[in-house]
Amino acid sequence: MASERKFITENIRRVLLKEYLMRRVGRAGFGGLDVQRTPMGTRVTLITERPGLVIGRRGEAIKSLTKAIEEDFNFRNPQIEVQEVENPNLNAQIMAEKLANALERGWHFRRAGHSTVRRIMESGARGCQIIIAGKLTGQRHRTEKFKNGHIKFCGQAKLNFMQQGFATAKLKPGVIGVTVQIMDPNARLPDEIDIIPPPAVPVSAPTAPAPEGQEKAEEKKANEAVEALKKTAEDETKAKKPRAKKKEGEAAAPGAPGEEKKARKRKKKDEGEQAAMPTEAIEPAQTQAMTAPEQPKPLAETPKAAEKKPEEKTEGA
Repeated sequence: MASERKFITENIRRVLLKEYLMRRVGRAGFGGLDVQRTPMGTRVTLITERPGLVIGRRGEAIKSLTKAIEEDFNFRNPQIEVQEVENPNLNAQIMAEKLANALERGWHFRRAGHSTVRRIMESGARGCQIIIAGKLTGQRHRTEKFKNGHIKFCGQAKLNFMQQGFATAKLKPGVIGVTVQIMDPNARLPDEIDIIPPPAVPVSAPTAPAPEGQEKAEEKKANEAVEALKKTAEDETKAKKPRAKKKEGEAAAPGAPGEEKKARKRKKKDEGEQAAMPTEAIEPAQTQAMTAPEQPKPLAETPKAAEKKPEEKTEGA
């Protein structure tokens, strides 16, 4: 139990130191605090928007701050280091204090919330959420949320990538709490993977041309392989070729059963056809002779016409 009490008292002391520095360094833009114990003493890293106001002229402000930390909070040999924020719009604590100041100056909570979210997202954040809670429009407590982008609410991703800041605005109806959560723009979530392309194949140098004898030998081998393929294809076609049917006039193989009877029947059939052929050829010839027209008689058989012609010539003369 003694070790647990020690951890609790140490954490309480750090929280009280953070609240004291937020009040003391409010005008400079308090952005965060980091306390580390070293063999030489306690190193306090203070992140602010304007470090010049924290240091003061000739370091007077930082000296008084160091003395107060050592006497009031019992830190052994404190060493304060002041750092400037790279981008104040991505610091959750600074943006929460600015939003609280805007509410105290009379801005409407919706206008202040939307403008703050837009300003944070334009600075490159992956996501942002603002929660404003208190007496916003009446005598009853309300909570308004403004969010944009990708936000993590739980898990290790929230602990690693989500930064949270809190500030209060003191108005006539009461105190309004302002909570700002910002996701780091360089956050890499577990579901984001990169596909590595395969390595490029190196281009080999051009090979020297082969000698003529080697080229001829390769051509000869290729031709032999083509001929072998053709032979195998022909053999396969022969093996698959169906057996041809026998023609009607082909003689049957000797010794085959039933072939002699078929040959006798075919011979009788041919003799009957030959016997019937002359009668069929004579009948159309006779009919043709019967129907042939009579040929006209020659001119020599009509002597009267020949005699009339010279008489007509003499009369005209």
